[in-house]
Amino acid sequence: MVRTQKQKLKVTNTLRNKKSKKEHLQNIISLRINDKQKMTLEKLSKATSKSISDIVREAVNLWSAKRRKLCLD
Repeated sequence: MVRTQKQKLKVTNTLRNKKSKKEHLQNIISLRINDKQKMTLEKLSKATSKSISDIVREAVNLWSAKRRKLCLD
């Protein structure tokens, strides 16, 4: 498949945007999980084409949004 110049530019810009987004993330958290949880994260990562870090960040955001809603009720 031959890519046009416009398609190449779009791919390059997408990669650049992803790179700059990740550059702002400076904090590292380490946690222990069991084998089943690790396998689940790896399967989700493969199925969604997201990194495990992205999945965990999304989970934290969903959990905190749910908690905020419960606390505000």
